[in-house]
Amino acid sequence: MTEDQNQGHVPATRRKMRSGEDFDIIIGFLGFWAVVLLVVTVWMEVTAQPALGWALGLLAMLLAIYGMIRLRRRLPGRTARRHA
Repeated sequence: MTEDQNQGHVPATRRKMRSGEDFDIIIGFLGFWAVVLLVVTVWMEVTAQPALGWALGLLAMLLAIYGMIRLRRRLPGRTARRHA
């Protein structure tokens, strides 16, 4: 092996810091399902069908999003960048 190869060693300056990128993905996923639950809940209410379960599911989803956003604020910004 040559001296140019680091044999899998990653210097401390190049290690990936934990960022909020994973939280952004989870928040987006939860947000999508919150919109779906909102549409279903409104549809159930408009058609006079029982909507309590759907509304409670929507509430749980919104509380989960709120908690994820609060956790996200404590983490540093994104480490990956888009290449245009």
